[in-house]
Amino acid sequence: MTSAVVVGGGPNGLAAAALLARAGLAVTLLEAADEVGGGTRSYEALLPGLLHDHCSAIHPMAVTSPALRALDLERHGLRWLLADLDCVHPLDDGSAGVLAKSVEDTVRMLGADGDRYRALVEPSVRRWDALAQDVMGPLLRIPSHPLLLARFGLPTALPATALARLFTTPQAKALWAGVAAHAFRPLHRPLTSAIGLGILTAGHAAGWAVAEGGSQAIARAMERVLRQHGGTIHTGVRVTDHRQIPPADVTLLDLDPGQIAAIYGDRLPRRVRAAHRRFRRGPAAFKVDLAVEGGIPWRNAHARRAGTVHLGGTITEVARAEREVAAGRMPERPFVLVGQQYLADPSRSVGDVHPVWAYAHVPYGYDRDATQAVLGQIERFAPGARERVLGVQVTSPRDFAEFNPNFAGGDIMTGAETVPQLLLGTRPTLDPYSTGLPGVFQCSAATPPGPGAHGMCGAKAAAAALRHVGATGA
Repeated sequence: MTSAVVVGGGPNGLAAAALLARAGLAVTLLEAADEVGGGTRSYEALLPGLLHDHCSAIHPMAVTSPALRALDLERHGLRWLLADLDCVHPLDDGSAGVLAKSVEDTVRMLGADGDRYRALVEPSVRRWDALAQDVMGPLLRIPSHPLLLARFGLPTALPATALARLFTTPQAKALWAGVAAHAFRPLHRPLTSAIGLGILTAGHAAGWAVAEGGSQAIARAMERVLRQHGGTIHTGVRVTDHRQIPPADVTLLDLDPGQIAAIYGDRLPRRVRAAHRRFRRGPAAFKVDLAVEGGIPWRNAHARRAGTVHLGGTITEVARAEREVAAGRMPERPFVLVGQQYLADPSRSVGDVHPVWAYAHVPYGYDRDATQAVLGQIERFAPGARERVLGVQVTSPRDFAEFNPNFAGGDIMTGAETVPQLLLGTRPTLDPYSTGLPGVFQCSAATPPGPGAHGMCGAKAAAAALRHVGATGA
């Protein structure tokens, strides 16, 4: 029987393992932590029963992911839930840019910019199921739907600040800037529109969903699929040398490039080893979990109904903050993402005490306390919020790296989304999942299509591994 070992049990490692097991391989998954899930874990941090997500929390790209759909996770207990509104970006005057699930509702909310917004996203939203096959994979290949991909891809090449000129109102510009800022890159750089447009299009297709019972439910559903097809999981196994990995026909690594280089050392081809060692990391996240009595009293009423709230002020302010962070400087007012998952999933709350998930973009390896900067941005748009906070727990960049080695320096994206890395992954090659070692593949978020709980990096690497064993007759 053909065998496979998967090292790393984040969403990509789990997706790869489950898909290989479903294809009939004998699969063993090794995970360093005490439980699988990587960034898709949840925990009771501040109060028994009050559930916070560790990292990945809102999942517009996961709901329609071809990998997760192939695994049919809903049959294994996963249930997606939506808040009334997907995302709100408040401004100091009390107004806000508002993103609803439907294009039409968003058009209505955006007023004078509604028709421009419709023209930008609606054609791709209508064909998202077909488009996702091309967007959520390596870009340097022959696409299945070339004309559709070209229509989607042309505006993605623009800097986010350039695409923002499509809009005339500060609300629409700010809303776009906040979504584009998910790339953790200065907004004046080329291709900074790519991740934002992908999130908007996928979100209108399926919503900015959360997993009922926490993001851990995604990992648990994939674990059930893996076990159902005979796969085994060993937790508490930290691999630091390739000789610790059991022999197998194929090995898949849900590890960042630095770990792969350290584990395999001189066994890697020289050019691959050099590429892994010079792989660029991106800015970090500084996370603040809150227990909030009665919820956050946002000045803008729409923000009280939104699963995600972006805090950064105008597009000029957001762009300035992202530029400072990329340069290694901590802005006085960082861009902050706030998750109110309990609005879609009330089971996460305890009575009238609600879990609020928030993090700021900070420089890579930031070693100071950004708690007050995060709380200050919340208070800026929700006066009186501090008085409702019953508990605070912080996850610093160092904490992120200790919790998950793929998040070195607090870089939860597993690499900077620079143009070369966005297009090529770890190195220029037609097979971005290859390590240069026969039968050994990489499948972390450092490979296309990049970060998220969508599992597509694992799925694409699993497909490459299946081609390998088919070709070798293993």
